[in-house]
Amino acid sequence: MPLDTVFEGEQLGRWVQAQRAGGPGLEEEQRDLLTAIGIEADPELVAAKQSAKTKPTVSRSDRFTQGVAALARFVERERHPRVPRPHKEPVETVEAGPGGEEQVVVSHFALGTWLNNQKARRAKLTPGQLAQLAEHGVEWA
Repeated sequence: MPLDTVFEGEQLGRWVQAQRAGGPGLEEEQRDLLTAIGIEADPELVAAKQSAKTKPTVSRSDRFTQGVAALARFVERERHPRVPRPHKEPVETVEAGPGGEEQVVVSHFALGTWLNNQKARRAKLTPGQLAQLAEHGVEWA
């Protein structure tokens, strides 16, 4: 069933995919009911879901620290804090490679979106967080 299948306003395709990915996490009775209507667990979807669960999550404070570091690099390079909304700042990290050796991985931090979200949530930011943003020339902080 295609993911975009909608029935009576409900996203049926997405629901079916979620059931096929969550097979092992369901109760036996739930799996039996799904099997009765022809929905079987998909090993690839189950593996992808398990892989996503094992990825480390980033705390809000760590995410804020990442954002400030990306903003600092942007301001140093561009000489102003006016980050375009679609801008993604390249971020290099060192990770263990498949053989255990260290390798540099470049990812992209959605700095423009992050900064826009900080502005929208500025009433919830701590004085310390606002000060960090102000240090880099953010006028609304």
